[in-house]
Amino acid sequence: MTTARKIRKIYKSQPVTEGAGVHLKRAFGFSEAPLLDPFLLLDDFRSDNPADYRKGFPWHPHRGIETITYVLEGNVEHGDSMGNKGVITAGAVQWMTAGSGIIHQEMPFGEESGRMGGFQLWANLPASQKMSPPRYRDITAEQIPKVVLDNGVEIRIICGKIGNTTGPVSDIAIDPEYLDMTVPAGISYSHPVIKGHTAFAYIIAGKGAFGTQDGSGSPEAGEFTGNETLIHFSDGDTITVTAERDPVRFLLISGKPLNEPVAWYGPIVMNTDAELRQAFEEYQNGTFLKHPAK
Repeated sequence: MTTARKIRKIYKSQPVTEGAGVHLKRAFGFSEAPLLDPFLLLDDFRSDNPADYRKGFPWHPHRGIETITYVLEGNVEHGDSMGNKGVITAGAVQWMTAGSGIIHQEMPFGEESGRMGGFQLWANLPASQKMSPPRYRDITAEQIPKVVLDNGVEIRIICGKIGNTTGPVSDIAIDPEYLDMTVPAGISYSHPVIKGHTAFAYIIAGKGAFGTQDGSGSPEAGEFTGNETLIHFSDGDTITVTAERDPVRFLLISGKPLNEPVAWYGPIVMNTDAELRQAFEEYQNGTFLKHPAK
């Protein structure tokens, strides 16, 4: 017997300033992270104004986490201490495992019209992998499969599986699912999610009724929720969404909780305060990088 997931909590993204002065919206972050284990934060950097993002994120360190950058519009130029460099283009994803430590920069630049859009998700690493070698997975838009169901639901699969179609990202400790999903107007769709995994949806266009308080997910059972809103679900086997008069597009993300202590300051997330202090001391004295460029 399957159990429908209900709404646990709804978050409205809030404006924050990060990097060298990038204005973005934070769907959730430090204070909400314990409830959304293994995820740490989700930032929404969609903007029509280059002044919001052009200062970018100059060189900074990470340790103990994975950063997942999904670009919808515009481009993000990046480089790192291992000698990697390139551009994340529209529709592409960069899945970076910081592991033992990496220093990198991310510099957004928009389309000709100035539009820039995308999301960055932080996922925690288990204690056993926090000091693993860093790695990048650069995934082009063409490498991300899109499935169209009989009812018109469209799903881009970054990580996870729909039917016989599997996304390009695998071998991740938290066994995540990361889907970009569009449900047509007036359509209800139920999606299976692994029981016990943390799951949330972040709406990026339109309005939808999601796994409402009675679990039905029907418009009669709850209000429609719109853009820049995150819905955190209770446990269960399925998530149901019903679109309103327009299609609803959202990111559906889930992963296995780590249930480990978190010591977090800025771009570094460890398990103990001693490990956190050590990371910053190493960054200051030049011994932070355990796997520098060859």
